[in-house]
Amino acid sequence: MTNRSEADWLADVRAAEGAGEFFRAHDLARRGLLENPDSLRLQHRAVLALARSGATRHARQLFDSLGLHGRHEAGLRELDARLTKDLALAEAEGPSRVAALRAAADKYAAIYGDSRHYYPGINVANLLLLAGEPEQAATVAGELIGRLDPATEPTSEDRFWAAASLVEAHVIRGDLESAREALATAGAVADCDLAMRATAARSISNAARAKGVTLDWLEPLSAPTVIHYAGHMIAPPGVQGRFPASAEADVAAQIAAALEAQRVGFGYGSLACGADILFAEALLARGAQLHVVLPFRLDDFIEVSVRPGGDAWVERLHRCLAAAHSVRYATDDARLGDDTLFSYSSRIAMGLAVLAARHLCTSVEQIAVWDGTPARGHAGTAVDVEVWRDSGRGQHIIALPAAPVIAAATGIDASESGSRRRARAMLFGDFAGFSAVPDRELPSFVEGVLGTIARAVDRHRGTLLSSNTWGDGLFLVFRRTREAAECALDLQAAMQSIDSRQLGLSRPVSLRLGGHLGPVFETEDPLLRKSNFFGTHVSLAARIEPVTPPGLVYVTETFAAALELEHSSEFSCDYVGLTAAAKGYGTLRMFTLRRRGDAADGPLHGLAV
Repeated sequence: MTNRSEADWLADVRAAEGAGEFFRAHDLARRGLLENPDSLRLQHRAVLALARSGATRHARQLFDSLGLHGRHEAGLRELDARLTKDLALAEAEGPSRVAALRAAADKYAAIYGDSRHYYPGINVANLLLLAGEPEQAATVAGELIGRLDPATEPTSEDRFWAAASLVEAHVIRGDLESAREALATAGAVADCDLAMRATAARSISNAARAKGVTLDWLEPLSAPTVIHYAGHMIAPPGVQGRFPASAEADVAAQIAAALEAQRVGFGYGSLACGADILFAEALLARGAQLHVVLPFRLDDFIEVSVRPGGDAWVERLHRCLAAAHSVRYATDDARLGDDTLFSYSSRIAMGLAVLAARHLCTSVEQIAVWDGTPARGHAGTAVDVEVWRDSGRGQHIIALPAAPVIAAATGIDASESGSRRRARAMLFGDFAGFSAVPDRELPSFVEGVLGTIARAVDRHRGTLLSSNTWGDGLFLVFRRTREAAECALDLQAAMQSIDSRQLGLSRPVSLRLGGHLGPVFETEDPLLRKSNFFGTHVSLAARIEPVTPPGLVYVTETFAAALELEHSSEFSCDYVGLTAAAKGYGTLRMFTLRRRGDAADGPLHGLAV
């Protein structure tokens, strides 16, 4: 088969960027580089997509590993300055942040001095403002305003960037009225490129906050709203239920009105008969992206959650699936009577919605069709409403009158006590370099290294559900992702405190940790004579650690989504890329786990092309 050209790959990458899919854009650029390894443009887009996803440190390391430092082609000099800027913005407030912002400003200033182009110029003004030099920033912004005329730019993309830079320049100078006028032009030429909108909105927002300006007026530039949708299943005609069939038309109209009022462009949720499919149809009708997350394999889902509403809903489900932008399964396995898979699936959809909104620099809300009846179990619409409400994010309820009859056929209001699988956060680890430890050093390894790890694990015994070890292997299970994340990062911190030479080890050892959230069986292990965890998701979790670089924690998309939903202020999961799991377990989207505000990350695995 003939390799695809650089131009073909670039077109696909740009399309993914325009749709706001920065993970996919990065992965496409990396695939293109396998066929076109010398393409500077694909290298540029691979790094830029990572930066746009928020994985700035990984983007910087990829930039350096590709040998792009010091290169000027294909906008690489500007990309270098952008990465310096993003790293500076990630610094905590204080003198080091100011110094980093000033260093980034200097890089852009050198480019601006050579080109006199507005793009590096507006970044100089922005960074000077953020570094606490408003007068110098206003001087540069004023110079740009005198030269910027978006109408003279040759392409719609150039006109957008010129107009957005004009908006930002007026904000930096404190002229909000002129900024509003320029904003109308920027919004008109954005051509729905969500990557451009997100980048511009984020930069203008930083300037506006520094000037103490409110951000509500930026709506014409911002990307459409992202929602998580949820709601009750519909009862068949003539059958009483929480969502009677007679209310379908009214609920559909309210859903369409809510999507229009909230300017929704992305929806994440399931496809049960009733509210879910009505949301999906309304999203597709308005040209919005539909991202489906189903709790288990499709044939089971249809019988449990779609056909009870009538066969017509099955046809509607298939039409929605065919038109969906993406379809994920919380587990590829059967339901096996486990209703907690519904809540697991819902939390994944919620977390993915929050991740998408962060990348697009836009708002995220939940819209739910709910009768107001409190939760009676561990899954269902009421649980989804409570989980989202507890996260503190915006929420809109389309009310149904409370009904005395529960749609028991769905099983999703059952207590967790009837479920055999539970969603659990798992960590697998092993020690890189252990196989090279000679027998004479093993006592020192056991006492010094394993002893240090044991003491770190002991600090988490209150949240640890199960622990196991075999030689250099480690398996830990927690109820929640936050608990697993805390333990994983504490373990890596403990490893960094070890002085291998002082222990008498001839070479250093380091820890690899992989994390996953998935539904697993908990039962008595007849060999260990204690509770243990089993299932395909345990096997999947075990395949992550072998491809994790020493000293890091890699986690799956489900783990990252769960953390983003409920603990985004504490942890960050930075995208690494599609990574082949060990032992032929397929290719997974992988993220590096770190605490918010941590400094440099360690070396990357799989980023060199």
